[in-house]
Amino acid sequence: MIDLGNSTIAVVGLGYVGLPLAVEFGKQRPVVGFDIDEGRIRELRDGHDRTLEVSAQQLLEARFVKYSCVSADLRQAQVFIVTVPTPIDTANRPDLTPLMKASETVAGALKSGDVVIYESTVYPGCTEEVCVPILERISGLRFNVDFFCGYSPERINPGDKVNTLTKIRKITSGSSAEAAAAIDELYRSVITAGTFPAASMKVAEAAKVIENTQRDLNIALVNELSVIFERLEIDTLEVLEAAGSKWNFLPFRPGMVGGHCIGVDPYYLTHKAEQVGYHPQVILAGRRINDNMARYAARNVIKRMLNNGIDVARSTVGVLGITFKENCPDIRNSKVAGLVRELQSWGVNVVVTDPLADRAEVHEEYGIELGELTPRRPVDSLIIAVGHSEYRAMDIAQLKSLCRWEHQPVVADLKGLYDRHQLAAAGFSVFRL
Repeated sequence: MIDLGNSTIAVVGLGYVGLPLAVEFGKQRPVVGFDIDEGRIRELRDGHDRTLEVSAQQLLEARFVKYSCVSADLRQAQVFIVTVPTPIDTANRPDLTPLMKASETVAGALKSGDVVIYESTVYPGCTEEVCVPILERISGLRFNVDFFCGYSPERINPGDKVNTLTKIRKITSGSSAEAAAAIDELYRSVITAGTFPAASMKVAEAAKVIENTQRDLNIALVNELSVIFERLEIDTLEVLEAAGSKWNFLPFRPGMVGGHCIGVDPYYLTHKAEQVGYHPQVILAGRRINDNMARYAARNVIKRMLNNGIDVARSTVGVLGITFKENCPDIRNSKVAGLVRELQSWGVNVVVTDPLADRAEVHEEYGIELGELTPRRPVDSLIIAVGHSEYRAMDIAQLKSLCRWEHQPVVADLKGLYDRHQLAAAGFSVFRL
């Protein structure tokens, strides 16, 4: 029998997924919060979380957590929960490097009777095909004899202060019936919303990857509709509001699909599908549509500026927001960066501002210097790219004060924050997805 009741847990990777998990377990049992970023460990020890997922008070409440970047400290644990990123490369192929390196680190601390649980998003079968062999090779232990594995996909929604870790039902699974039961009991000790024991690790992996694939496809549909409605001179959001009056209409809205989940996870599934001889049609079509929306939005802004007599090559466009979603500092896979590059390819000077994004991180990741938009240095057009609360609180008079009025400025309200009729009445040329 596997008993994890009094075990010490090591959470490997302290980002948006790992830190809330370490904090929740750390309220009731010993936890080693491990990350290779020494700066991240220092700030957590000082009571600060740059991702804004965990407050200073919550960090204090997790009194049994020890934060460390020393791999030897992992030997204190009997349960290892791996929560590292699983990105894609420039060719949209799964990049398993962080997952493999984390498995190597865990393997160096693995002992007989230990359990390794993966939460990182992967394709079905990845845990057993990629991670387990690494654990066996480095530790010298035998899978399902000396150690066991589990897969419990993360369901964190960055920036969401309502649907937090403990309030989201958790899928659990294990490499044996005994391991599955022990892992489910472990998570039930902190997840108040309850758990859903999956039939196998592969089923749990598949369940995770299709959650975001489904959302991706639904967003791709409304994005394609927005392209069609633009040509028909119909406002997409007004169409969606009308259609939404029916009880079973799904409330998806058009937009640029970035981030580390929806814009990435479908490629993990299509990668595995191609490995087994099937070339996905619908999933990849949805990805093509969504990946093209930043370019589409930028070109619509350029077209309207040209029609309004604005000298595009000598113009300045202000972009509000660069994070991948509202009220969140995460800039991973931000499609706003692609929008900026498209504008710059037309010779536009682009000023990007964001109240939550880290300036150094934005520069390192995208080569973009965050600036400031003020009435003292007005721009020729505005793009509201992210729905931060700060931008939602701005009124149309404030938007007007940021613009030059020698020619009619374009305002691209990509998040639908403002009433388009009021924007037009104020003198803007309005574009919305």
